[in-house]
Formats: sequence, C-alpha cells, structure tokens
Amino acid sequence: MIFRQLFDSVSGTYTYLIASRQGGEALIIDPVLEKVDRYLQLVRELDLKLVKAVDTHLHADHITGLGALRDHTHCITVMGEQTKADVVAMRVAEGDRVSIEGVSLDVMYTPGHTDDSYSYLMGNRIFTGDTLLIRGTGRTDFQNGDPRAQYDSIFNKLLRLPDETLLYPAHDYKGDTVSTIGEEKRFNPRLQVRSIDEYVDLMNNLNLPNPKMMDVAVPANVHIGLHQDEIARKGWALSATQALSLRGRTDTTIVDLRERSERERHGVIPGSLHAPYPDLQENLSAGGILHELAMATGKRIVFYCAFGERSAMAVQAAQDAGLKSACHIEGGIDAWKKAGGTIEQ
Repeated sequence: MIFRQLFDSVSGTYTYLIASRQGGEALIIDPVLEKVDRYLQLVRELDLKLVKAVDTHLHADHITGLGALRDHTHCITVMGEQTKADVVAMRVAEGDRVSIEGVSLDVMYTPGHTDDSYSYLMGNRIFTGDTLLIRGTGRTDFQNGDPRAQYDSIFNKLLRLPDETLLYPAHDYKGDTVSTIGEEKRFNPRLQVRSIDEYVDLMNNLNLPNPKMMDVAVPANVHIGLHQDEIARKGWALSATQALSLRGRTDTTIVDLRERSERERHGVIPGSLHAPYPDLQENLSAGGILHELAMATGKRIVFYCAFGERSAMAVQAAQDAGLKSACHIEGGIDAWKKAGGTIEQ
C-alpha cells in the first residue's frame, strides 16, 4: 500500500494520499489549496491516478483543494450529505463506503466539531478530521458545532474502535503525527470527564479566538463548484424540468454516472443506462459503449449524476470526444426528484 501523510505548516493541516499500489487508483483526504501542485507532483511521481478527493468536513482554517484537484484530474469530490459545499460530486452518509481500486473506507458520521463532520475507517486506521485530535478534540463553537453531539461521536463511536486502531487527525499544532484509540483513552485530557455534562461545560468554556482564515475559508469552501455554470453557458445543460420531457424518447439515451451504491440508495431514473464515471474515458473512446451508441444510432447522450458535478465534467469530455449533442441534467438526480421526476428503486 502507498500511504503518505503530508503537512501544511500554515494551517496545521494533515493531508493523506492513499493507494493500494503504484500505478493504481488513489484518493486524497483533506487537501489544502496551496499544496495542490505538490500533491499532483507526488501523484505523477508514484504513477497514480487520483480518482477521489475527500474532505472530512467544511474547513474554517484553510481553503480546500477539492475544486483545484477536480479541475486538474477530473476526480470525484466527496463529502458528507450535510455539507453546504457546492463542489461535492458524491455525498456520503453513515454506513456508506468510499472505495477505489484495492482500498475501501467505511464512513462514520461524527458531528460535533461541525454538523457535517465525518470520520473514515480503513482497516486499522481511522481518519478523524477535527472530531478527535491527538490529545485534544475539535472546538465546537461555530459552524453548527455541538459539544453534546461531539461527546456522542467520540465516546459512542470512535472510542469503541479497537485500542490499537491508528488515529490520523486533520490537524495538529504540536508536531504529533499519529496516535491510537487506546492512547487517547488514557492520555487525552479532554476525554477524562465523568459525564456528558462535564464535557459540554469544558467545551463551552474554551474561549478560543476564531481561526484567522475563517471569514475567507468558509465562504470559499462553500462556493467552488464552477463546472455547472461553465457547461450551462456553453448550452450543454438541461434543467430538470426540461429533462422530464425526454423520458421515453427514442432519440435520447439518459446515462447514469453514479456508482452502484449510490444507485441502490437513492434510486435511478427509469430506463437510464449505467456507465460509471470512473470508466468515462474508456466508454467515450472509439469502441467504447457511449461512443459506439452515439455514432451508430445518432442518439443524444444526456448524462446525470447525484448533483451535477460529475455529469458536467462528462459533458465536456464527451464534447471533446466528438459527441456534439451531449448534455447533462443540471443539479443531477437531486434536481430531478425536486422537479417531480419518477424514481425507480
């Protein structure tokens, strides 16, 4: 396995690059915008293909690298379903899995630091974001933070993992790089409380200053999804209402780019063809299913995904491959449902 822990000294942020092998698929957790060039260099050096970029929560102390990595690599951006960030292509919930070739992360909803905080369990490693830190816990006094929710996340979820589980946080300001669940149980001063009320009182009286970047980072991290605007300006987008009229038309093929787990959880547009986004380039190349379908039948390809991010990138790729009638459903299946579109489970 390839596992790299990278550090941004300005914000104290740890970023994790993971792949099962050299030459294979990779994912990255909690990337920082200013370090994107370094990440891309490392991806090239290790001969990896970055396919997913994950943020554990909406960060307040740095601008995320999700948008820039998406633009450079066309990777799938991943956050929890509570997030307000518009860049997100895949939203996950408790019990889901984030998978790439040879690597699978179990999704744990661990709110408290923020209401969209998640942790990701990979074998004997847990990536805790800012929920549980090394000898500390994430503050709970902004972004819908809640010390009671954090107590539950820590004591009833994270601390129930095996003691030997390696703990990798999103931040550290003292130079520590890794801990274990067992160590934190014994030595983390904020966990030595006798009740939830004692923990709430402790967290409510930290009196910390706001992060220096908060006023810049939070708005920037919410509004970085630009692809759909660009695609719409080029005339390659359909509103969900417009898309409703296409169902059943013989000159159109609706293509679902989501992963199988998303389809099972959220349903599908009836009659749509499943062609997962990670296989897009292969499917658009000569001999690929989408290329041959469009060329042999003249059908218009209409892409959709969860919220429109992946489908917007797919439209650009299809146009570049010569499929000039390709378009996508703006806002994805989420917009389709809101417009009253039929869903098939």
